Amino acid sequence: MAAKNSPQPSHTQLRVGRLVKAHGLKGAIKLELYTDIPEKRFVPGAVFSLQVPTSSAWHGKKLELSELKWFNAQPVAFFKDVSDRSAAESLIKAILWIDEDAAAEVEDDAWFDHQLVGLRVLRDGASVGTVTQIDHFPAQDLLTVATDNGDVLVPFVKAIVASVDIEAGTLTVTPPLGLFEELADDDAEPAGS
Repeated sequence: MAAKNSPQPSHTQLRVGRLVKAHGLKGAIKLELYTDIPEKRFVPGAVFSLQVPTSSAWHGKKLELSELKWFNAQPVAFFKDVSDRSAAESLIKAILWIDEDAAAEVEDDAWFDHQLVGLRVLRDGASVGTVTQIDHFPAQDLLTVATDNGDVLVPFVKAIVASVDIEAGTLTVTPPLGLFEELADDDAEPAGS
């Protein structure tokens, strides 16, 4: 099971990266990737919407990728009209968005974050909370489920997340004991001993 990266609120776009640091003198910029398929998202000619402060000269503009290279396992992007270090530095911290491709190949057991956030979490048919966030880690994704007793972190793996029903707005879990409730301490001494 996998969650895909989050979309920008109220848009049919997907967040795919963030520009983190100028690289060299010719306008290259190091990227933090928010996609598990950079080879499809970051191809020459790809156009990205920018999330930048309204005071930025880049506000309301788009960037077109010229080339993506890898230096020491770090992705570095070259964009059309970003030809020097000053231009690159003016884009630092910008978040890159692309239009969601409705015709894209759909994987089994894979969802976008925006499809999962807000789902009601069911355990044995009863509602135990709501998905509020998805964190992506190398080993697995982690769901944050808001419950009456606080947030619970749920590994997004088939052994715990039995099913996801986007149409019904539910996510069914079969968690181990102790994930959603406090367990009695077997080693505790009875009172008055």
